[in-house]
Amino acid sequence: MKRSFKLQDLDCANCASKMECDINKLTGVNSASINFMTSKLTLDADDASFSEVLSQAQAICTKYEPDCTIVR
Repeated sequence: MKRSFKLQDLDCANCASKMECDINKLTGVNSASINFMTSKLTLDADDASFSEVLSQAQAICTKYEPDCTIVR
């Protein structure tokens, strides 16, 4: 399943790059990309584990930018 999400309060391009790299390492993720200019996360992950992957992606975002949230 491939979906796009708005990233609220994404303030740092370097942090966005680190988030993208870490999210791509998650089990079940086929691909993930973050566009800093549009504050958009595009996530392609297995259907069966999509909600779990999304929760893990939120934890990664919070690790680098505590105020950043994935708008679902």
